[in-house]
Amino acid sequence: MPIVNRISDLHAEITAWRRDFHAHPELLYDLPRTSAVVADKLKAFGCDEVVPGIGRTGVVGVIRGAKGRAGSPGKTIALRADMDALPLDEINDLPYRSTTPGKMHACGHDGHTAMLLGAARHLAETRNFAGTAVVIFQPAEEGGAGAKAMIEDGLFERFGIDEVYGMHNWPGQPVGRFATRIGPIMAAQDTLHIDIEGVGGHAARPHLGIDTILVGCQIVNQIQSIVSRNVDPLKNAVVSICLFQAGTTDNVIPQTAKLLGTARSLAPEVRDLLEARLTKMIASIAEAYGAKAKFEYRRGYPVLVNHGREAEFAAAVAGDVTGADNVDTGIPPFMGAEDFAYMLQKRPGAFVFVGNGDSAGLHNPAYNFNDEVIPYGTSYWVRLVETALPG
Repeated sequence: MPIVNRISDLHAEITAWRRDFHAHPELLYDLPRTSAVVADKLKAFGCDEVVPGIGRTGVVGVIRGAKGRAGSPGKTIALRADMDALPLDEINDLPYRSTTPGKMHACGHDGHTAMLLGAARHLAETRNFAGTAVVIFQPAEEGGAGAKAMIEDGLFERFGIDEVYGMHNWPGQPVGRFATRIGPIMAAQDTLHIDIEGVGGHAARPHLGIDTILVGCQIVNQIQSIVSRNVDPLKNAVVSICLFQAGTTDNVIPQTAKLLGTARSLAPEVRDLLEARLTKMIASIAEAYGAKAKFEYRRGYPVLVNHGREAEFAAAVAGDVTGADNVDTGIPPFMGAEDFAYMLQKRPGAFVFVGNGDSAGLHNPAYNFNDEVIPYGTSYWVRLVETALPG
């Protein structure tokens, strides 16, 4: 079963939706236009239920199949797309480039939303399945934990969801290629906040002060040994300091310094180890130099773990759309994070990547979703529902 013919017919229309979303990006939970457009389209498609306001600005559509036995609700499969953009200035010269300074769809959520809308339209038209398809349009994936907010709003219980599936575009992989794996596929994301206090003074008399820049540099260097010497070499971890603020001029030793960074891991025990070792090491280094360090390890998104049966099923469906040779079922885990992890903690399911071709990378101001992906991603969603709920 290759690309759905009806989806090919809708390609231009879905592309127009995608480009409209791209031109009007919105951030986190502040999605009044995007959520309204999504809800209006789902209603126009004839969804049985359209419920806005789940997880503040999320939208859920319910489509009941026409097959199966009367009086039997059957199984409920959920498909999720994220809607929010990023706080970036777009540098693309496109007729549909962002119309809002400081905001752009640099991660392809405009494409994710459009493809799931295309699938919802087709499923509502044909209803060639038994059971229920639930389409989830989620806010605040980019750091706001919108998936968690929707779950806490009763997403799974309210709509009786049995399984849930997600998809993300992947720059650098050919259009028409899918990839996934069983088990951990994306990392836990934790944030490091370090505030150092020393003794400021004249740069020509360093012996009378406690140099917070020196202390901070030692912290940056030494915490790298946690990954190289404390984490099992067969397991994965990343510790990166990405902000270092101290001082205002060339001849004053600063009283304070601030460091921010991230820790990534793929196993709960590694996550615990990183937190414990960072806490002890940062305090010890500061103390050794006579400084004080306040350290906060803030846990963010958990590890995204694909369930075995569902990951195999998702790969098989992708193979039906694009050919088994174009589906990689053994990709290495990616140390980026994704809040779909919260959904897979509550229900079985799987997350897949779909190739975006030779585009700029995710979160890049030159990124643009490749509209040639639309028939593949939209057909994947349709085939997934029809295969999982055959009647």
